[in-house]
Amino acid sequence: MQLKVTVNGVAYDVEVEVEEEPHTPLGAIFMTGGNFSPPHAGTPSAGTAADADGVTAPLAGTVARVLVEEGQAIEAGEVVLVLEAMKMETEITAPQAGTVTAVLVSPGTAVTSGQVLLQIA
Repeated sequence: MQLKVTVNGVAYDVEVEVEEEPHTPLGAIFMTGGNFSPPHAGTPSAGTAADADGVTAPLAGTVARVLVEEGQAIEAGEVVLVLEAMKMETEITAPQAGTVTAVLVSPGTAVTSGQVLLQIA
């Protein structure tokens, strides 16, 4: 493959050979300073967290946007709010269809992992 590369304002014509490498899975990842459990089949995804009939925060962060209001009918999998953590946004989805009975947070609210954010009936 022929490419033109500019380095410090000087253009160079280079030839690049692309080699196909087999996909090699990563080895073990070691974490310190806390508890970590990898997701298991059958558990909610990172963006879905439920506590009985409530939607809980899967991670600590700040509520960026609340996309539903009390009394609103929602579908399972619908994005109900957005959390921001470490300059990344995480969409939180409804684990079940129902009606929002209580919104317990507002934009700017700092939340902890596992905190109930809203109730669904």
